[in-house]
Amino acid sequence: MLNSKIDFYNYSKIMPAANEDWLNWKWQIKNSLKSLSDFEKYFQLTQDEKQGFSISNNNFKIQTSPYYASLVNKNDPIDPIRTTFMPSVKEGQLGLQQQLDPLAENKNSPTSRVIHRYPDRVLFLVTDICSLYCRYCTRKHFTGKDQAYLKPNEYELALNYINDNKAIREVILSGGDPLTLSNERLEKIFNDLHSIPHIEIIRVGSRIPATLPMRVDHGLIQILKKFKPIYLMTHFNHPNEITALAAEKIELLVDNGVPVMNQMVLLNGVNNHPAIVHALSKRLIYLRAKPYYMFQCDPSPGSDHLRTPVQQSIDIQKKLWGRMSGLAMPNLSLDIPSGGGKAGFTPDFLKKVKGNEYHFKGWDNVEEVYISPALTQAIEPSLEKKYRKEWENINPKA
Repeated sequence: MLNSKIDFYNYSKIMPAANEDWLNWKWQIKNSLKSLSDFEKYFQLTQDEKQGFSISNNNFKIQTSPYYASLVNKNDPIDPIRTTFMPSVKEGQLGLQQQLDPLAENKNSPTSRVIHRYPDRVLFLVTDICSLYCRYCTRKHFTGKDQAYLKPNEYELALNYINDNKAIREVILSGGDPLTLSNERLEKIFNDLHSIPHIEIIRVGSRIPATLPMRVDHGLIQILKKFKPIYLMTHFNHPNEITALAAEKIELLVDNGVPVMNQMVLLNGVNNHPAIVHALSKRLIYLRAKPYYMFQCDPSPGSDHLRTPVQQSIDIQKKLWGRMSGLAMPNLSLDIPSGGGKAGFTPDFLKKVKGNEYHFKGWDNVEEVYISPALTQAIEPSLEKKYRKEWENINPKA
């Protein structure tokens, strides 16, 4: 039972359903809201939202589970949860920057469904289906295109590529959402990857714990335990997403040895305030889920109205720095468009460098000098052959 030290969000069902149906993830997906008429049954739509359906349906799928829709205050047209899944007329407006593939994943795809941008890890897109289609999705070039599970030849080519590249140590399952797959399919994927000698870690990127927590059942837990180490990378953006049910499922995961780390996206009008990031991070870390990344929203088509100014994002981070435990502090990061990789931001406390004197001003305005040893004093440690080889695998020019 959850401790009452943290208030978790309470929600009400928005459609009639027996309790056993409501807690059945397959029922949730089958009864997802997809069309204008579906949404009009439960929401008083604004004119902008109604127009958004005709604009968005031609560009990117619309869908949300009844559970996730129930998190919305239906009387609030600017409810933060509503903003993440409800289409808007703004999706049809030309933004400052629009890239269908902002991370240049197609350019870095050596074979279908595999993205290899970093030497020691690959993304494996095992499905293009999600339980909910976020309006800010960075992978609109792939997600929601009814490609579903991989074709047998795609799967074989992907596994062969991973097997043949010995520098790959980590596979990140993504999509779409891998947890929309059945336990049987997931077990096969984990087993096949686990059988490759040089694969050490598997990550699963999933929004399911936030949007469809009933999917995290005991069958899934047993599979995740069987093929450890598997890290679950969740995607909670707002404290209102952490309901008692979602919190229960996070604790079920960590109690069974599955590390949980969260990747949030800063979204305009949703969570772009230090109080909201603080509340989200506090609840996550209390549940033993590590706030990992705080991403700047990527410039995918139709998402300009959801992107926060970079300076505001940096300011949010700076206001949290020192006022929140380092355990709870997510890393602010931006993916450089066109496949440039991640660029991290940290508050700049270094004010000047004079010789070997580094002058700092801390988060609480304490000013002091750190006197550094000279670079000529650096001594190279003895390097065992096995460590050098591991390093050279990912950095051949070392």
